[in-house]
Amino acid sequence: MPAPNADIVLYGADRTQGVVAVEVGENCAVVYRKFGLFLEEERRPLKLWLLTTEKVDLPGAEWVKLEGEGLNQMALFGALQPWQQARRIIREMHAEHLAYPSPVKTFLTATGITLFKGMSFDELHRMQIDLETQGLSPTDPEARILVIAVSDNRGFEEVLTGPEDEIIARFVRIVQERDPDVIEGHNLYGFDLPFLQERAARCRINLALGRDGSHLRVGAQRNCTIGGTTRPFTHFHIYGRHLIDTLFATQRFDWARGELVSYGLKDVAQALGITEEGRVRLDRRDVQSQMESNEEQVKLYALQDVRETRKLSQIVGATDFYVTQMVPDTYESAAVTGTGEKIDSILVREYLRRGHAIPLSKPPRPYPGGLTECRVTGVVRNVVKADVESLYPSLMLSRRIRPSSDTLDVFLPALEELTRRRLEAKSRAKSATGVDAAYWDGLQSSFKILINSFYGYLAGPFHFNDYDAAEAVTLGGQEVLTTMARLIEERGGRVIEMDTDGVYFQTPPGISGREGEQQFVAEIAAQLPSGIRLAYEGSYAAMISLKMKNYVLVGYDGSKIFKGSALRSRADEPFGREFIAKAVDLLVQGQVEKLGELYRDTLAKLQRGELEPAQFCRRERVTENTFGQALSKRWARILDRVRVGDYVNVYRRTDGTLGLLEEYAHDEDRDHLAEKLYKFALRLKEAVGPDFDRLFPKPRPQGSRKGPLALQTQLDLG
Repeated sequence: MPAPNADIVLYGADRTQGVVAVEVGENCAVVYRKFGLFLEEERRPLKLWLLTTEKVDLPGAEWVKLEGEGLNQMALFGALQPWQQARRIIREMHAEHLAYPSPVKTFLTATGITLFKGMSFDELHRMQIDLETQGLSPTDPEARILVIAVSDNRGFEEVLTGPEDEIIARFVRIVQERDPDVIEGHNLYGFDLPFLQERAARCRINLALGRDGSHLRVGAQRNCTIGGTTRPFTHFHIYGRHLIDTLFATQRFDWARGELVSYGLKDVAQALGITEEGRVRLDRRDVQSQMESNEEQVKLYALQDVRETRKLSQIVGATDFYVTQMVPDTYESAAVTGTGEKIDSILVREYLRRGHAIPLSKPPRPYPGGLTECRVTGVVRNVVKADVESLYPSLMLSRRIRPSSDTLDVFLPALEELTRRRLEAKSRAKSATGVDAAYWDGLQSSFKILINSFYGYLAGPFHFNDYDAAEAVTLGGQEVLTTMARLIEERGGRVIEMDTDGVYFQTPPGISGREGEQQFVAEIAAQLPSGIRLAYEGSYAAMISLKMKNYVLVGYDGSKIFKGSALRSRADEPFGREFIAKAVDLLVQGQVEKLGELYRDTLAKLQRGELEPAQFCRRERVTENTFGQALSKRWARILDRVRVGDYVNVYRRTDGTLGLLEEYAHDEDRDHLAEKLYKFALRLKEAVGPDFDRLFPKPRPQGSRKGPLALQTQLDLG
């Protein structure tokens, strides 16, 4: 069997460059290509398909028998309507089949075309938008759009104000005149687009935003994959363009890192160091009155929003752009789908190109996971971290572990080529500067995301999955990690925690300093199996180890990295986060008795009502469940002022109901807050040790609660 052409496997057989969008019509596909600043529109014959295990009577289908077992009957269509009808027929028959919901993805898979070949992320024309509105629901009687801020990465900026219908009409003209490839916004799907669509309809303005003059389309519910979870959203589409929600992109970007406390634009911008100078802060619930008192301030606020969105997209959007160069899908879709689905699409494309059947996925079964073990709890000094670079992919390559159904041997060559290209891109990124450095870094990040998903693909609901192969990988990983721990301890080191592909440890006596630590890791690495690359990841002044995957790393400069929900959660009240941070400092400094002082002082302030209300409020998202019977009792006093999709800052009142921060009336449930403080302290129990109960006595109720809801602990905020 000839070896697959790795470049064709990864990027598709069609070499067409500069494709920025593809749309499917009834009898042809429209391909938009960029040549510098010029846009060219090409029409190509429509190629649509679906696969089954046996022929079915489908009007307009031309059948082709594919080589191999499984989905080996391919129905071809040259028009959209017969293909759509065939999909409905197959679904109603409940027959085994493969038919993508998207005709564009189906066309790209059949032709080998991918978007953005030969382009860098900076060459993509990206527009950012932000709406400032009266009210948060577009159907409220008083609702209207007050401001639309627009910018792009070509230097354009404009803030639109005036009568609502004129604002919307001017926005449509700007989109048509500027002709962006992408429109970006923070919470674009959740707020800006639904609000814009509803207000345009009420103003009788046609949102002709498409490259063909068509209006904004509302699609079906979709799911955005964020790590191992999904978030539903209503999909919108603009013909010939891509919609990118930087809220989703940020959540996907942060999923493995877990470093962001909030995903709001201002908080993210501050955390990533991209906040606009002189950043304006406004209460978006009362933009109308602020427009009347200081319109220029509101306009600047909106303009800063789009500027920060543009800078944020540069950080969180480039990876999906470069992945789209490989995957037969749109940028808009690639930005919300999981990496396993992307790998599946690449494999399916290559198998169909070679006229081969697609295997049926195997049913799931349990199998051992990665090795995780916490050997030491408490405060540990001078900690080193070492990781095996891409452990699972390395094992798959060195031990030739692949799906048994991959009869064309595409899986491992694709992984090998991705690995080779990533190493090359990383090397070039280090030696490059400016735009070139950003290009190579974005490219290597896209390779890394796919590389690290090859193992997960084996154990997912995909066509080439293989649970036996997945088990072989995890067992191999356990072997490597166990060997690492043994080698470290044989040399006199102390292992603190092991997790799948890395280890935290203390070096043996006599080894100190960065050079000594690196040399020690290199000596351990030299004794590991061939193909396994152990890397020195850094060292820390201290590690507060609580339990598996829950710890604080303290740098020699005093910086802290919190890992695990036992220490920090996005749902934590600010006073709790502050308490934990101060307690960590005291633990590292060895000032155990001062922990008790900190606890007693914070408790006294809570019980005397001395904290600012913003310190004990929680930010919650209003969902359909909020209006359910049990929850609605807790929300009863504010239900008439919130809508599904709103983010609100709330606190618990003495009667057990919730209050809004802006309506605070010195009626917080102080007994509840005291209990919350104790729960925050409990998170550190393993690190504090036997003195915990003495330093952190459980608070006694002060009698702040009133009313029946106050006793319903199952409805508690925390």
